[in-house]
Amino acid sequence: MTREFAELHQDLRSVARDLLATGSPDWSVLARAGWPGMEIAEPLGGAQVSFAETAVVAEELGRAAARTSHLGVTLGIGALLALPAGEHRDAALSAAAAGTDLPVAVVDTAVVDTEAVGATPAFTVASDGTLTGAADFVPDAGEATRLLVLAADPTGAPVLAELDPSDAGLTITDRPTLDDTRRLAAVTADGAHPRRVWPFPAARWLAARGTVSVAVDSLGLAEAMLAATVDYVGIRHQFGRPIGSFQAVKHACADMQVQIRVARQLVDAAVDAVAAGPGPGQDASVAASMAKAYATETAVAVVGKAMQLHGGIGYTWESGVHVYLKRASLNRSLFGSPAAHRRVLAARLR
Repeated sequence: MTREFAELHQDLRSVARDLLATGSPDWSVLARAGWPGMEIAEPLGGAQVSFAETAVVAEELGRAAARTSHLGVTLGIGALLALPAGEHRDAALSAAAAGTDLPVAVVDTAVVDTEAVGATPAFTVASDGTLTGAADFVPDAGEATRLLVLAADPTGAPVLAELDPSDAGLTITDRPTLDDTRRLAAVTADGAHPRRVWPFPAARWLAARGTVSVAVDSLGLAEAMLAATVDYVGIRHQFGRPIGSFQAVKHACADMQVQIRVARQLVDAAVDAVAAGPGPGQDASVAASMAKAYATETAVAVVGKAMQLHGGIGYTWESGVHVYLKRASLNRSLFGSPAAHRRVLAARLR
């Protein structure tokens, strides 16, 4: 799918770069660009494309290290799309496409098990209908107008609970991190009252969607750092010649390029797996783990090498390399570390 619409993706990428060139836009600008509604049906105000197109936008957001609520809202919209069509769900999707509603999915980004990353619910819905539990480092929960909480019912079956963020039983606490481009929060429910609860067999797919979104973001920021490094070593002179002409620098840039190309192959496969949807026989978790483990680790390595090749200026605040290094480091931890994903893959092989 990512190759079938390559020309469309190139146009979308070009538009996204132009929009993000001036900095991190507010949500109203993204809504006017149509990004929240990309996967939403046309009658509801969306473009009715697939996750593959959403991934193109996510990659460009990573390339620009933009500070937006795209990650959390993309998960929220994915959760709504996985629900059966209905008046309430359709109204929520329509509001999300218009940018007037920010639905955010609450998935514990630190939970890793042998079945799927993040698919073990951190919340439970009791027999009296109240919600209890906690999830930490939830992307964009503090900006949400609608929370969609992945939980388990009294029988242990996965459900999706919709809550108003102002519910008296909910506590949303900001989690400051070194990465200023992400907004994370801890979400705690103690007797909260969901407005609606749906059976939700797509829990594994939703976790894979979040995992791949982070891998895509990491791929974008790694490519941005390689491009910036190649530009820098072409203009920085030492001993009367550009430092990019030195063999050691050439080899370092070539190694970065090889790592990124491998990461793109894994990320493209994972995006296609998620875009196939949560239907019967579909399982994106293996491709998601492979992409997340390699792409996020690659991004940290590439940005670290970029900082070295920029020389002394690379370690200064003014260079901006530190922004990418901190974002890459946080991406490596969100939705499971590379080591955790490799354990998941190893367990499947055993």
